[in-house]
Amino acid sequence: RTTMAFTAQKCGVCFQPPSIVLIYKDHSQDKTRRRVMPVRNFSKFSDCSTAAEQLKNNPRHKVYLEGVSLHQLQKLYSLLRGHLGGESLAESLEKFQQEETIDLEEDMNKLDDKELAKRKSVMDELFEKNRKKKDDPDFIYDIEVEFPQDGQVESCGWDMESDEEI
Repeated sequence: RTTMAFTAQKCGVCFQPPSIVLIYKDHSQDKTRRRVMPVRNFSKFSDCSTAAEQLKNNPRHKVYLEGVSLHQLQKLYSLLRGHLGGESLAESLEKFQQEETIDLEEDMNKLDDKELAKRKSVMDELFEKNRKKKDDPDFIYDIEVEFPQDGQVESCGWDMESDEEI
């Protein structure tokens, strides 16, 4: 596979006219360029996930957006939707931040498929952000950890061997 001809550097949103703006490096000419992708048929009622997926898979923009995560595009659309709904940028950012925070007390068994998928996407993004990769300076290959054995180890009923029929 050939290396990417374009590397995304910054991606943002423009409210007037509504558009997603990408600053990218064009390796074939060694130049930094700006690509403006107009946002059409989008309102304060639109679904940000769908809009982000459509843009990311759009044949005209796909190669440029390879280095931009779907999550970031969803955030930009969410800011645009907030703006169209009359929210200030600060309000939209705060709302998005709340949606992006995983509530550890929340019972995810009660969520519908769409909400659950949203939480999973947030967790995946968080995992990728925190994951140590081989080329990270503080990467350690085989970490062994001793867990302290203070006091007696509790036994669980379910891990006891038994020949009982259920």
